[in-house]
Amino acid sequence: MSGRAPGHLVWISAAVLAIGPTAYVEAAAPRLSVIVPRGAQRGSEVEVTLAGERLDDVQQLMIYEPGIEVLDLKATNDKELKCKFKIETGCVLGTKHIRVRTATGLSDMRTFRVGAMPEIAEKEPNSEFATPQEIPLNVVVNGTIGNEDVDYFVVDAKKGDRITAEVEAIRLGDSMFDAFVAILNSARFELSTSDDAALVYQDGIASVVAPEDGKYIVQIRESSYGGGNHYRCHIGTFPRPRAVIPAGGQPGTPMQLTFLGDVAGTFTRDIQVPADSPWEYAVLAEDERGVSPSGLPFRISPLPNVIEVEPNNDVAAASAAAAPAAFNGMIQEPGDIDFFKFEAKKGQVLDIRVYGRQLRSELDSVLVVYNANGGGIASNDDTGGPDSYIRFNPPADGLYLVSVKDHLSRGGNTFHYRVELTQVVPMLDLSINEFDRYVEPKLVVPQGNRFAMLIAASRRDFGGPLEFFGENLPAGVSVEMAPLSPDQAVAQVILSAAPDAPLGGAFAQIVGKLADPNQPLALASAMTTQHCTMVRGQNNRDFFVERLPTLAMVVSQKAPYSVQIVEPKVPLVQNGVMSLKVVATRDEGFTAPIKVDLLLNPPGVNSSREVSIAEGQTEALISINAAGNAQVKDHRIAVRTSATVGNGAVIGAAPFATLKVAEPYVKLTYQQAAIEQGGESAMVVAVEVLKPFEGEADITLVGLPNKVTAPPLKLTKDTKELIFPIKAEMDAPPGMNKNLFCTIVIMENGEPVTHNLGSGVLRVDKPLPPKVAPAAVAAAPTPMPQPMPTEAPKKPLSRLEQLRLEQKQRLEAQNAGGAEAPKTESK
Repeated sequence: MSGRAPGHLVWISAAVLAIGPTAYVEAAAPRLSVIVPRGAQRGSEVEVTLAGERLDDVQQLMIYEPGIEVLDLKATNDKELKCKFKIETGCVLGTKHIRVRTATGLSDMRTFRVGAMPEIAEKEPNSEFATPQEIPLNVVVNGTIGNEDVDYFVVDAKKGDRITAEVEAIRLGDSMFDAFVAILNSARFELSTSDDAALVYQDGIASVVAPEDGKYIVQIRESSYGGGNHYRCHIGTFPRPRAVIPAGGQPGTPMQLTFLGDVAGTFTRDIQVPADSPWEYAVLAEDERGVSPSGLPFRISPLPNVIEVEPNNDVAAASAAAAPAAFNGMIQEPGDIDFFKFEAKKGQVLDIRVYGRQLRSELDSVLVVYNANGGGIASNDDTGGPDSYIRFNPPADGLYLVSVKDHLSRGGNTFHYRVELTQVVPMLDLSINEFDRYVEPKLVVPQGNRFAMLIAASRRDFGGPLEFFGENLPAGVSVEMAPLSPDQAVAQVILSAAPDAPLGGAFAQIVGKLADPNQPLALASAMTTQHCTMVRGQNNRDFFVERLPTLAMVVSQKAPYSVQIVEPKVPLVQNGVMSLKVVATRDEGFTAPIKVDLLLNPPGVNSSREVSIAEGQTEALISINAAGNAQVKDHRIAVRTSATVGNGAVIGAAPFATLKVAEPYVKLTYQQAAIEQGGESAMVVAVEVLKPFEGEADITLVGLPNKVTAPPLKLTKDTKELIFPIKAEMDAPPGMNKNLFCTIVIMENGEPVTHNLGSGVLRVDKPLPPKVAPAAVAAAPTPMPQPMPTEAPKKPLSRLEQLRLEQKQRLEAQNAGGAEAPKTESK
């Protein structure tokens, strides 16, 4: 792994255990549902069952973190694996992330917890307070909760013993299990209860110091007595602080930490901060009674620490600091506010960021910046979460202050914080996007085929194009990406496996960096992370998410199909449409439908979804269209595919092709037209040819109302004006029609360049009522018939000109009938 990773990335892959021959088998897309037991003690060996679907061609367990060796692995059937874990004595406590690799795919990610204490199983009946399950202190209980179920456990303790019960439920990632935990005495009096604790998300921590020798009962249930799932409850005398100050340190340095929030009181410990900046680091509290089941988040950064010195709850008593620095402290009681002061110069640009909830603190921070006299300059409550952030531009050289408080004026020994005040540092964050909503992407590349994915790029304080490359890819796998321009935020990535690439998996990386090496960027490159949603809340909202700092990539068995895009020979024009042809090559006997989707639409371009190459067929058309503001350039496009193979889906991709988006060849200007029911009229359209073309183009007036028609016309590069004859039937609906447009099809290189250009307006009128016949007059002599004109028809009159002509004809008719012209009276 490259040393450029933002954290210390370590993993272990279980030995590759080939199950059966490497020939194609009827299985695909394995699914891992749960690992039982949900955890084990470090230094032990444990039999483990992995349940799911399509597991019978298992080849490997891919474990992201070190410390677990797989001694045995076999499939009992397609829904169950049996294996044995050997957990190293020095294995880091906490969550281990695991996937199953089969010959035909890669499973969902599931977790396994490693603890410090012996593990025991819950035994029913233990659902009544009077009949709890007897257990010793300092064990981890593995159990399950059903509907309206309550589990009770009883321990013996001496006066002065610390008793803590910490539940792992939502953190197991199995379900929306909102655990409640309580410690009661033998008289059923609640000594400590916990529903949610910020340090452990939706899980709970109950702690007491035993007031006397005797029996103490631990109660576990779902908070609203609903059904839960698996849980692990650590019950013992171990330390359980809720906060640490300072909450960060400089890499490779020794330092003393103060742990707060433990029921037995505050204590200090010396640590050595890791030098290699792990991905996500947490400090564990340890004493002669044990070690905390989970750590306290701890930031590793080059900033020097400043610890608040009480009292510092007003401007005059502010704790002094020198920027850049990290201010560390605690909102100790309700209504508390902490002040820090620092010098800054005009022209500096400073980021001031509070880390509270990101450190699993109870604090909902409010951050304020003041001048030296205590006048407020800027403030912030939440920025993308409960933590606060301000970008500060000092208006002059001098002294400035910041204050931190809780939004609801709460406080206590779980309200710790860290405020990092730094110069602006350009940052780049990369993460894998879901292609199908709520479906975690599995990076599986069939032999001789491809896999396409999307990477979201979040730039901060820098611009410029990005380029990408792969690191530690599986053998035989290469990566191809379209460079990411400054105005784009999502990159397309295609992984390709050679036909002879060996089946296998690797923890790989897609690295992004500035394409321009002369642009400054503090991080020369950024690694891609994957966010796995383990539990979803209401409306499928992400509730509990595991972030993985490396990418599990797999080469799977050959897919029985491959797909290519037939690259268009003509551009897609703004306000135009195109049919993009996709062609499949099928293995003999494989006839299943193949779903195809454009991986990413270029800016301003839309494409149809749910397009398939039909059963037994080899071609499909994806309809695409460009808006009037579609980005004019050559775009790289790719197609993602999916087909049912055996008993699961096999995902593939077409290689990149180029789609050229261009400006329209023609510009049209419409004259407003009107027509009476049962009448005839014309639509006049001025034509400006922007790009000359050969031959004749077909042009059709589209959007006419019902019972109104106009014939198609021809258009050449020399056409200046088009006149569409329009006819309306007597029952054509009257009204204003504002959405007329023309479809123009220009042939180029044997392919159509289709424009949809508008918009014109046509008004359909009811005829005027019939005229009243004038008094009888002598018949005028019948005029001699005149020969029909042979010249071309004149340009149709506008509606205003038609009305003026009708008025003139009525006056002439009245005069011809003997009516007197109006007279002007003389005075």
